[in-house]
This record gives sequence, structure tokens and C-alpha cells, in this order.
Amino acid sequence: MSVYSEKLDHIHKNYGLLTEKSGEPGKDFLSMHVSALKDGALSHKEKELMCLCVAISIRCEGCILDHLSNAIDAGATKDEITETVNTALVMSGGPAYVYGGTALEAMEELFDKKKADDK
Repeated sequence: MSVYSEKLDHIHKNYGLLTEKSGEPGKDFLSMHVSALKDGALSHKEKELMCLCVAISIRCEGCILDHLSNAIDAGATKDEITETVNTALVMSGGPAYVYGGTALEAMEELFDKKKADDK
């Protein structure tokens, strides 16, 4: 297994732990998350790309990996993800350059993994 896939698996494991231990606050956050990101005037995919842009801007690697993975699962293309990274660069400059690079590196790995899983 590769680096970002392992980190993503670990993040998802921690989500389960937090939800189990935190009680209502964790459940409430998950409920808000699902509600806010479902299809509406904007598609789920578009909202995941927006979350990815914010995650890059606030420099949260876990958020980058989670929303990147969700965007890919929602059908985002490499070009759409790259444009999302470029948008983060406009808004956040140098830090987004570093974390945007992380997002693009993880994108390649996750697309490769998805392709292998689909076979």
C-alpha cells in the first residue's frame, strides 16, 4: 500500500474512533457534513472540490486527503482537481503551493489505486 492511501485509511479509522467516543458532537458533525455536501444547487462533486480548495488553503493534510478521495469518488477528473489546486494558489499563495503539490501527488496515487481496484 502506498503512503497517501495508508494515511487516508488511518484518517478514516480515526473518524470511527472519534465518532464512537465523542457521542452527540461527533454524530452531529457527521450529520451536518452529509447534509451540507449532498447534491443541491451545487453537485456533491463540486462541493468536495470546494472543500479540497479550502483544505489546501488552511494546510490540513488530512482534510486534503479526505476531500480529494471523496472528489475522486464523486467523479472529479485530474483536470478538475488541478484547477482546484490552482484556485487555492490564487487565494493562499506560497502555503497552497506546498500543500497543492501534496494534493497533486496524492491525486496520482489515489487515481492509480482506484484504477487497480476497478480491475
